[in-house]
Amino acid sequence: MKKYSFKNDYSEGAHPLILQKLMETNLEQAIGYGEDDYCKEASALIKKELQKDSAIHFVSGGTQANLIVISSILRPYESVIAAESGHIAVHETGAIEATGHKINTIPTTNGKITTAQIDTVLKTHTDEHMVKPKMVYISNSTEVGSVYNKAELTEIYTFCKANNLILFVDGARLASALTSTKCDLTLADLANLTDVFYIGGTKNGALLGEAIVINNSTLDENFRYNIKQKGGMLAKGRLIGIQFSELFKNNLFFELGKHANTMANKLAEEISNKGYDFLTEPSSNQIFPILPNYKIEELQQDFEFYSWQKIDDNNSAVRLVTSWATPEEKVLEFINKI
Repeated sequence: MKKYSFKNDYSEGAHPLILQKLMETNLEQAIGYGEDDYCKEASALIKKELQKDSAIHFVSGGTQANLIVISSILRPYESVIAAESGHIAVHETGAIEATGHKINTIPTTNGKITTAQIDTVLKTHTDEHMVKPKMVYISNSTEVGSVYNKAELTEIYTFCKANNLILFVDGARLASALTSTKCDLTLADLANLTDVFYIGGTKNGALLGEAIVINNSTLDENFRYNIKQKGGMLAKGRLIGIQFSELFKNNLFFELGKHANTMANKLAEEISNKGYDFLTEPSSNQIFPILPNYKIEELQQDFEFYSWQKIDDNNSAVRLVTSWATPEEKVLEFINKI
């Protein structure tokens, strides 16, 4: 029997409504490069949630979104501040550094950074002999499943404005963050509290695709040139537009994120009830229980998941990720196996 995977939230294909719409429109001819009616419809639906006329650009993946946004905004001598565990610092093969920009990393225990830490970075970069920090990059949810709430994001954005910094939020798992019980943010809040962020589709029911949202209009000038130069402008751009149109009709985007969280919460509650602790507080669809090594080996006979961090000689933290499509029976099977 094939093992069920809790490794990530993109193992499945796409939500049936998306596949149905792709099939229905398959033989239609459409204008290319994201200027078709479906991309326009998707942009309008997103802007309705934002309650703001932000610029919307569709690209295929998260690393591509991060690369294009950061490289288009920063001048050659400017750097980006991020958590040490941030995706751009760990899991993007040096993509940002390859564009010539340094990442100033901040150590953190829960994946989140504070204004005091950002201020320390600014104060240690004092002159033209060093890079000039210009952007703050955060993820919501973070690489360890924690989420920023409205008060935290407001504080960071206010600090960034006071210090002439650009705030960029990686939203690969934004659906999970926004539907977390620990988060009180809305898309409209993000439109007002960031310069730029992106909405992840790949990890929330789409085949592929992210929607870059630029709220600071000065950053949007010639942005499509950067998309094209970095290989992000799809000839068949309508394929992403169709998917985001479906995601933002009838609250599907939020329902899928909520389902992933519900499954993760069920796992977390039962694991906690069995007396196990967690590396970070369960807040979204990524949870990190600390289990005995022998128990991990037993579980891996039937399930796939990552061993995340060694705690001591006998115990390790593992990462369990639920998705928009995780069946409740698989969650119950995992709990029973424990």
